[in-house]
Amino acid sequence: MSESLTKSCTECGTAIRGRVDKKFCSDHCRSAYNNRLNSDDTNYMRNVNNILRKNRRILMDLNPDGKNRVGREKLVSRGFDFKHFTSLYTTKEGSRYIYCYEQGYLQIENDYYLLVVKKEFLG
Repeated sequence: MSESLTKSCTECGTAIRGRVDKKFCSDHCRSAYNNRLNSDDTNYMRNVNNILRKNRRILMDLNPDGKNRVGREKLVSRGFDFKHFTSLYTTKEGSRYIYCYEQGYLQIENDYYLLVVKKEFLG
């Protein structure tokens, strides 16, 4: 390998020794670079995942038997966020189930929901 071809660290600019394809001079620089690169996305994703986890936990607590009818006010009072969910399932009849992972709900009346568990998610 030719010494005239020296690469510099992507994070700090220090000369790199070793493999030709190295991008960073140390684990510290690699970690600092990736943390900086992902920080905005990570905060947003962390917040969304926390909301999804909370929604799932609320649905699990209110649905211990796998099928239950519950009022909207009970969900809202526990902090349920209707804007965040993981998937939708529409039946042939047009009923729309909204899922937060394996825990789901179906609006059956204006202020009431049928809570269900999607069995194929359970192993």
